[in-house]
Amino acid sequence: MPNPFVHVELMSTDIDKAKQFYGQLFEWNLEDVAIGGGMGYTLIKPGNGTGGGMMQHPLPGAPSTWLAYVDVPDIRKATERAKSLGAKIKRDVTEIPGVGSFSIFEDPTGAVLALWQQTGK
Repeated sequence: MPNPFVHVELMSTDIDKAKQFYGQLFEWNLEDVAIGGGMGYTLIKPGNGTGGGMMQHPLPGAPSTWLAYVDVPDIRKATERAKSLGAKIKRDVTEIPGVGSFSIFEDPTGAVLALWQQTGK
């Protein structure tokens, strides 16, 4: 598969409740990490398969939601291509220093998806 799903992320209205629920439901190994700016992040380490993360939803009043990330070789080119095909860019290319870059778009049908390029690729 040329562009696999590489990460799934939960933005939750109650991160503690979500961690308890999913940790018990799936027996995931959850690891809290600092991501700067006073924000916390919890890595989801399922043991095999695609991992992910959880965080407190950054938009007050927005519902909890899962977001999938697709690996791309050139984040800027892929983001522009999505836009040229009718996507609405919800978050333009954003770098996570030393880790990678992501962008988020809404496709022409209203579905939201994220793109990911790992640093050094």
